Amino acid sequence: MALHRDDICDRIRALAEPILCSMNLELVEVEFNRSGREAVLRMFIDKEGGVMLDDCADFSRELSILLDIEDFIPCEYNLEVSSPGLDRPLKTKADYERFAGRLIKVRTYEPFQDDAGNKRKTFLGRLDGLKDGVVVMTLNEGQTASIPLERVAKANLEFEF
Repeated sequence: MALHRDDICDRIRALAEPILCSMNLELVEVEFNRSGREAVLRMFIDKEGGVMLDDCADFSRELSILLDIEDFIPCEYNLEVSSPGLDRPLKTKADYERFAGRLIKVRTYEPFQDDAGNKRKTFLGRLDGLKDGVVVMTLNEGQTASIPLERVAKANLEFEF
């Protein structure tokens, strides 16, 4: 029985977790994409102070060994390990707490009202934090927005000049 892409990503997360812990790294995101016969497994890792090239190389080496042993990916693939970049996605509740005070962009699944009554799908502003499952932010225009986490389609840090 062939594994679904989400199942593959879940198994990879489980394999990666002990390696990440031993290296004081965190997993930000896993992507597994197939295009015909080619596939790419992308892992985005981070750590306090930022991830370095050696961190990516060391993690890639360790994970590759386990992936070869487990051999559950049903096709040939290329493994890519990198930093999440300056526009790091916010995926977990801990991310919203950790990056309070930073400039972020939030996109919602459908138009949502900010606290001044303006409907929009994209919110840009300073993250105040996560309170009871609600992303609270002060928008660049001055008003605030309180967006339930389940309405967030995508959120990421924004680079500040």
